Amino acid sequence: MSVSLYDVSIPVFALSLSNLSAILDKAASHGEAKQVDPKVMPQARLIVDMLPLSAQVQIACDTAKGAAARLAGVEVPKHEDTEATLAELRARVAKTLDFIRTIRPEQLQGAETREIVLQFPQTTLKFNGINYLTNFALPNFFFHVTMVYALLRKNGVDLGKRDFLGPML
Repeated sequence: MSVSLYDVSIPVFALSLSNLSAILDKAASHGEAKQVDPKVMPQARLIVDMLPLSAQVQIACDTAKGAAARLAGVEVPKHEDTEATLAELRARVAKTLDFIRTIRPEQLQGAETREIVLQFPQTTLKFNGINYLTNFALPNFFFHVTMVYALLRKNGVDLGKRDFLGPML
């Protein structure tokens, strides 16, 4: 039995986004219990020159939906980066999950060799589908999800490795 590009992308993004949503739920409960202003935690940083938690969630979502769309050969949905509360960030994750779940395995057939071009202000990156997923999208996605976890732990949210990994099958 072979493993498809779909198998190592869409379900992985969906599971981790679901776990991210649960982590944000715990953060919201923590904030309510400690009477923290709902706009404080989204601005959390480890150091002053780091992007805040809100941006970490936004980039994780953008990476997942961008990878899913590019690999499936469909347009990447546009989400404005306006979230300022944990509730709004949870809605962003839900919207991203809704999109990810529309992608079907047949849309990724042959995507291993599909050319993926990312244009940044300073550079252009070119990949084939498999290299884009394994060398760019997944590491970038997990970096930002991990930053959300770390920022919330730093701010006292009771999280553990099982929260990050999610339900074990």
